[in-house]
Amino acid sequence: MIPRGEIEQIVAGYPAEPRIAAVGSHSALDIAEGAASEGFRTLVLAEQGRETTYSRYFRSVRDPAGQRIRGCVDEVWTYPRFSEVAAPDAQARLRDAAALLVPNRALSSYLSSDAIERDLRVPIVGSRALLRIEERSERENYYTLLEAAGIPAPAAVPSPAEIDGLVIVKLPHAEKRLERGFFTAASRSEFERKRAGLLARGVIAEADLASARIERYVIGPVFNFNFFFSPLAARSDGLELLGVDERRESSLDGLVRLPAPQQLELPEAARIPDYTVVGHASLTVRESILEEVFRIGERFVDAARARYPPGILGAFTLQTCLDRDGKPTVFDVAARIGGGTNIHLSVGHPYGNALWGEPMSTGRRIAREVRTALQMGRLNEVVT
Repeated sequence: MIPRGEIEQIVAGYPAEPRIAAVGSHSALDIAEGAASEGFRTLVLAEQGRETTYSRYFRSVRDPAGQRIRGCVDEVWTYPRFSEVAAPDAQARLRDAAALLVPNRALSSYLSSDAIERDLRVPIVGSRALLRIEERSERENYYTLLEAAGIPAPAAVPSPAEIDGLVIVKLPHAEKRLERGFFTAASRSEFERKRAGLLARGVIAEADLASARIERYVIGPVFNFNFFFSPLAARSDGLELLGVDERRESSLDGLVRLPAPQQLELPEAARIPDYTVVGHASLTVRESILEEVFRIGERFVDAARARYPPGILGAFTLQTCLDRDGKPTVFDVAARIGGGTNIHLSVGHPYGNALWGEPMSTGRRIAREVRTALQMGRLNEVVT
């Protein structure tokens, strides 16, 4: 891990107004719009051929005094491949631009955990050491942290031979490595049948099955709780719930919109849904459930601080299923800005708005934390 002191030395040499940067995918628009709303200049790092969204359609237009008229992306830097962001000359350019890099899933997907932890000498707004826990193949991952925190998570099933009820098998897509090759099964025979079909279609790979996680399927609606933890506040005031979203997955959501008889008329291969996330929608949760939601958030913060100091900094998401009694089970964790926060850019999250008395998206809350840290002379406390 790059010593935190080295990162602190870098930000100590930054000018009074650093630039907020993000990899151009996932939730970059939320990050950029939130930063622009807080008065920061913004930078998107895009792969060639994928930059037009940012360089044209959301390009910032400013008046002669520098005030924003429209758009939220001031500058776009392109690279032949995303991974080239970690090249030494690219890093030097980012530091020269006084860039503070907000990590999203695109960053931790296109750069390896080793590269982020050992090579990327650019200040990260958030928890550098916690990005690795999202990889289920790691020996210590978010399941380890959830267990340490005492947060309910789906029970693991050791092998296909021990499937005795509905399970979900978690592994990456064989070709589209950033997508899911998930499938469900209620018995070993169903597991083997679907396994064979998905292998034949090229959806999953045999090598990935060896490290796949099989876990009990929890039935209930899914709520992605978008939290924020501030190290600048007193510990009792540090945790905030900004908002909640849910995923739209293809072809899963298309299949469940069909009546059962029509589903059964589909070819067998088409009956097995894909779990590719293509969008999100906003949710709120019944207020009597909020107490427990905050409890699991507090437990996660405490466990992360104990296990991976300095712990969680800024945005994180607990992807949660609520059963019929409203009890939460956390089945996935994002130790950075979540994928569904773009639904709240500009208008803010419902709970974040209620807390702050103004539109407060996740992107804006991150930028507000940077702004507050700059004013307090504590920027080193919100970067790693």
